[in-house]
Amino acid sequence: MRTRRIMKDTIYHLFVIAFGLLMIYPVIWMILGSFKMKSEILGSKAPFLPSVWQFSNYPDGWVGAGMYTFATFFKNSFIVSILGTFGTVLSSAMVAYGLARIKFKGRQMWFTLMIMTMLLPGQVLMIPQYIIWNNLNLVGTFIPLVLPKFLGWPFFIYMMMQFIRGLPKELDEAAMIDGCNKYSIFVQIILPLLGPSIITTIVISFYWIWDDYMGPLLYLSKPSLQTVSLAIKGFADSQGTNFGPMFAMSTLSLIPVFLLFLFFNRYLMDGVTAGSVKG
Repeated sequence: MRTRRIMKDTIYHLFVIAFGLLMIYPVIWMILGSFKMKSEILGSKAPFLPSVWQFSNYPDGWVGAGMYTFATFFKNSFIVSILGTFGTVLSSAMVAYGLARIKFKGRQMWFTLMIMTMLLPGQVLMIPQYIIWNNLNLVGTFIPLVLPKFLGWPFFIYMMMQFIRGLPKELDEAAMIDGCNKYSIFVQIILPLLGPSIITTIVISFYWIWDDYMGPLLYLSKPSLQTVSLAIKGFADSQGTNFGPMFAMSTLSLIPVFLLFLFFNRYLMDGVTAGSVKG
């Protein structure tokens, strides 16, 4: 019996390791490609490991393909991602609290409308949103990328609502007896207990905003305002693509997201699985 269990565990772990390597193979290939010459990347018999390690791809890529270095593009990405993530957390938590805890006329209707917006493809919204921002003379600024995040994100609102609904209502009642109003209850009671859900929102929203390509492509026409995801495309032109530096900058662009997932991994799992107060 023990031998059978050991064999079963061994087969299971080998399968998981093989599947994990298969999933991360494209990332490994990109990282190794950032140290290769262009001929080794595109060749019909391209080696897995570089024959000569081209460390110069990183400083060459950092210089960029235009007037600005990648320091500018990373700064722009951090500005958009941090402000957008802050707006997403703040607005989504407030809306989720209102829909989950406060009874008001039309609450179910607003909740239904919010869920319905999740069914709309992003492509349907691009043209009307662009027309609105263009009429406001805000195209070419960070505002179209940041301001909508301060108006709530349906996916995170729904996630936080489910978390709040798992919190005992007796907490609210006890706070009201002590003289707290709904705003105090949200700030002093609900918000601290939303910690795991907030961490999950921070990680996922930061990743989505950081990785966004279409938004910056639509609204950031000035090279000085471009984000990393858009600037990487600058290595491709009519004369060909400089794959080595492009892979190098793509690898560097993964570092902030990787560190965020690494640091908040435990809290991220708690936010996904937790739905109630655990005693």
